[in-house]
Amino acid sequence: MATTDDGTRTPFREEVRSAVTARAALLVTGVLGLMVAFITSYAGAFHHPRPTDVPLGVVAPAQTAGQLVTKLDRLPGSPLDPRTVASERQARQQIADRRIDGALIVDPRGTTDRLLVASGGGASLSQALEAVVRAAEKSQQRTVRTVDVTPADRGDSRSLTSFYLVVGWCVGGYLCAAILAISHGARAANGARAAIRLAALALYAIVAGLAGAIVVGPVLGALPGSIACLWGLGALIVFAVGASTLAFQSLLGIIGIGLAILLIVILGNPSAGGAYPYPLLPPFWRAIGPALPPGAGTWSARSIAYFRGHAMTGPLLVLAAWAVGGTLVTLVLSVFRKRENAEEGQAAGRTA
Repeated sequence: MATTDDGTRTPFREEVRSAVTARAALLVTGVLGLMVAFITSYAGAFHHPRPTDVPLGVVAPAQTAGQLVTKLDRLPGSPLDPRTVASERQARQQIADRRIDGALIVDPRGTTDRLLVASGGGASLSQALEAVVRAAEKSQQRTVRTVDVTPADRGDSRSLTSFYLVVGWCVGGYLCAAILAISHGARAANGARAAIRLAALALYAIVAGLAGAIVVGPVLGALPGSIACLWGLGALIVFAVGASTLAFQSLLGIIGIGLAILLIVILGNPSAGGAYPYPLLPPFWRAIGPALPPGAGTWSARSIAYFRGHAMTGPLLVLAAWAVGGTLVTLVLSVFRKRENAEEGQAAGRTA
């Protein structure tokens, strides 16, 4: 027991209740749940990567193309999703458009074929594709020579800079929103205050987007591509994540920060296609990745860096949806909260 100022003893149970409140215990339990979810999500996504339905173009003579596609399609575990392509030129264009991840160019006059890959879209995927095709070719007494048509930049080890850049932008987005909420209440008291928070977030997003693009570009030389395009992408990612976090806080208070961490960090990062692109991830993570900001951002950053901005419409719409949705929810709930506060004030005035 502890002793109070007047000399009386406080029961140990009361000391525990004072030291760890029910609210604190609930929050700690939530943190424990997030920790377990973090371990489960990352270990589940990364513990056994294997290729599944990797889009592969096949350029071969007409009389053998169909048979070869059928054999590749029936490989154990379905690692490939092969389809015939009319020419090597078309195959290279489809790789550049991010419609396929590689192409097998069959030499009808010899036994050595070529495999076109694009390590700029993910080195681990290119290596996995090469391993599968080599094994398939070996079973047919043929060999394959790999040609990287879109290699990762020298300063971009294993094409991971895009992923780390986007992770940094996402972290900046939800931390900025959390600080804005902690400074004066998780839920904005009225529409004006919510609008001010969103405006401050927008200004921060513009600066953060530029800072990230400059660091990975001119400063480190870690990522090629347009600085202006990366800047715009970064600003959109930061604002989308920040606005969503503000919306979660408007709905749930401080617990909304935990929800943002769950979606962005615990579910979003391992499913983003960074360390392992989508075809190497288990079905659950492959399905949710493109719909979350880290996945949409990583895909877009790689498109800017290595694929001339191709195949970005869908990911940009995803990011825009998070940004617009977060903004609308934050503003609408702040208006309702203002009305509730006004009604509570009127009721208090009548009972006084």
